[in-house]
Amino acid sequence: MTQFLLILLYIFIGIVVIQVIYYLFIFGKFSFAKPQESTAKHVSVSVIVCAKNEEENVKKFIPLLASQNYSNFEIILIDDASSDETLEIFEQFEKQYTNVKLVKVANNEAFWGNKKFALTLGIKAATKDYLLFTDADCYPNSENWITEMSSHFTLHKTIVLGYGAYEKESSFLNKLIRFETLLTATQYFAWAKLGKPYMGVGRNLAYKKDEFFKVNGFINHMKLRSGDDDLFINEAANKSNIALAYNPESFTYSKAKKTFKDWIMQKRRHVSTAKYYKSFDKTQLGFFYFSQLSFLLIPIVLLTFQFQWIIVTSIIAFRYLIAWISLGYSAGKLKEKDVMYWFPVLEIILIFTQLNVFIRNMFSKPVTWK
Repeated sequence: MTQFLLILLYIFIGIVVIQVIYYLFIFGKFSFAKPQESTAKHVSVSVIVCAKNEEENVKKFIPLLASQNYSNFEIILIDDASSDETLEIFEQFEKQYTNVKLVKVANNEAFWGNKKFALTLGIKAATKDYLLFTDADCYPNSENWITEMSSHFTLHKTIVLGYGAYEKESSFLNKLIRFETLLTATQYFAWAKLGKPYMGVGRNLAYKKDEFFKVNGFINHMKLRSGDDDLFINEAANKSNIALAYNPESFTYSKAKKTFKDWIMQKRRHVSTAKYYKSFDKTQLGFFYFSQLSFLLIPIVLLTFQFQWIIVTSIIAFRYLIAWISLGYSAGKLKEKDVMYWFPVLEIILIFTQLNVFIRNMFSKPVTWK
C-alpha cells in the first residue's frame, strides 16, 4: 500500500506541475498582459442580431445599438420565424432608424430551427465590409462598443474576439455562471495570444465578411444546430488573423440563467460542439480538465490514509495560490473580481458540473435554438 501511495503522490505532483504550467505560462499570456489601448479605425460595420421570440429583449436593447457613437454602421435585424411580436417590433425599428435593415426568415424544413441558416441570410444582406455580432438578449457596455471592437481590425487582423459578460446578481448561481464565463474567456483569450485560437462567443464577436466566405460560411457544420460562433472561429481563425478586445467599453452584457436546470441545458448546448474542434484544441481542453479533476480526486485518497499529509496539503495550497493569482489578474481585466472570493468552492462545483454535463450529453442530445 505504501508503494502505491508513493506512486500516487508522484502522479499528484505531476498533475500540479501541469496545472501550474496552464495557469502561469498559458493562461498567464492573457492574465498578465498589459491593459489594452486602442485607436479608432472607423471601418464600415454591419452589426448583426439574430432573434427568435425575443420581443421583450429587442424592445430594450436594439435602441442601445442604434445609439452607438459610430459614424459608419448599419444594423441587420434577423427575425428567425418568431411566433411572438419580434417581427413586428423589428419592422417598427426599420421605420424608425434609417440604418436598420430587416431580414425575415421563413420556416424552412431543411433548416428547421437552425440559427446558422438565419445568420447566413443576414450576413449576405449586410452591405458593410466588417461584421459585428451580438445576441438579441445582449446589450453593449458603452456607446463606444462598435468603436472598441472595430479598432482592432488591421490589414491582417480580420477576426476580433470580444468578451460577453453576464450581469452581476446576488445569487450563488450567478457567481458560478460568471466564474465559468471568466475561466472560459481566460482560456480562449490566452490560446489566441499563443497563436492557437479555438473559439469565440456569439455574444461579442467580429470578423471581416471575407472570412465568412473563405470557409464557405457554416457549410461544414450546418447540420449542427450549435456552433455558429465557436465552430466558425475554430475553422477560420489562425495566429495571423486573430485579435482580442478586452477593454471594458468593448464588453457586452446579458442576464444569466436564473435556475440551475436552465444553466445546465445552456452548458449542454455549448459543450456539444467541442467534440468537433480541431484535434489539438480538443486535446488541450481535455488535458486541462483531466488535470483539474485529478487534482481534486487524488488528494482524497492520499489524505484518507494520511500519507505525507503535510506535503500534500502544502502542494494543494501552492496550486490554489498560483491559480488564484492568475485568474485574479484575468478577473481584474474582465471586471469579475468578486467571483474570486469564492474561487475554491466555485471551481469544485464547476468541475463536477462539467462532468455531469459530459455524461448526460453521451446519452441524449441537448435542445438547441428556440
